[in-house]
Amino acid sequence: MNWRLKTAAAMLAWAATAAPFVAQGASLGSGKPYTLIVPFGVGGSTDITARLLADKLGKVLGQTVVVENRGGAGGNIGASAVARAEPDGHTLLMATSTHVANPSLYKDLNYDVMKDLAPVSQVAFIPNMLVVNKDLPVKTLDDFVQYVRAGKGPAYYGSSGNGTSQHLAGVLFASMSQGKMTHVPYKGGGAASVAVLGGEIQAYFAPLAEVVGHIEAGSVKALGVTTRERSRRFPDVQAINEVLPGYEVVLWNGILTTAGSPPDEIERLHAAIAKVLADPDMRAKLAEQGSTPAPSTPAEFRAFMEKELQTWGRLVKMSGATAG
Repeated sequence: MNWRLKTAAAMLAWAATAAPFVAQGASLGSGKPYTLIVPFGVGGSTDITARLLADKLGKVLGQTVVVENRGGAGGNIGASAVARAEPDGHTLLMATSTHVANPSLYKDLNYDVMKDLAPVSQVAFIPNMLVVNKDLPVKTLDDFVQYVRAGKGPAYYGSSGNGTSQHLAGVLFASMSQGKMTHVPYKGGGAASVAVLGGEIQAYFAPLAEVVGHIEAGSVKALGVTTRERSRRFPDVQAINEVLPGYEVVLWNGILTTAGSPPDEIERLHAAIAKVLADPDMRAKLAEQGSTPAPSTPAEFRAFMEKELQTWGRLVKMSGATAG
């Protein structure tokens, strides 16, 4: 095992010791604890942001917030668990753009994201960054486009599961670049990061939060960001749109709870999340990851998700991707 893989494996081993994560307020409330379900593995972008949020949220609410990772099936296992929980607003889902893509990807979902889950608040926008193994013989985004077009070397790209933004970002890239790429799904972003560090795969359209440290350390090469504009965190890295005009894939996350939960509980949660996202320390930590805070009311988040269902539905149709 080379030093890069050892380092990444050690990072994931440390992360695993943090799960499940329990955040508590200085003086706990007497009510039922909250469970925040992360529908992906430990160490990925969604998990990282969820644990930051839970830590602050527990203090604002004055109650215990337990983070549980229930990965698998492109985020559907965790989402289904929340959809079927007691409708009291105490079981929460750290949802992502994956959950509005899944209705177009999966034929037989056992929950309806708009009917069985209730929006509480959006949390953040997160750019995905195309990173490649440091030993891959490319230096620029143009080089990588030529590499996948030529098809002379392996071009495996990872994701945290079928239908995730990382998966669809790769499908769209291959289509627009007319290149040859092969998708390799993992159970979480942390595992995909380890794979690209160790050379098991050549590329990963990673949520920026997962790979900031690796980019800064030179452990991977950052070639392009999936948002239309460059990332403020890495302004010297091109937007993929600059080389493949029209390319854009934007990742987001937010909090959903079980449909039928009391409106006053949803409003209490929304107000607490808004307070957390206004906290300078939280905003600074999100900025370090390249993320942008995006608090919203439950009604605003519902309207946003309805539009996103259409946007991701079109992307899935264009890509031809299927899952399950």
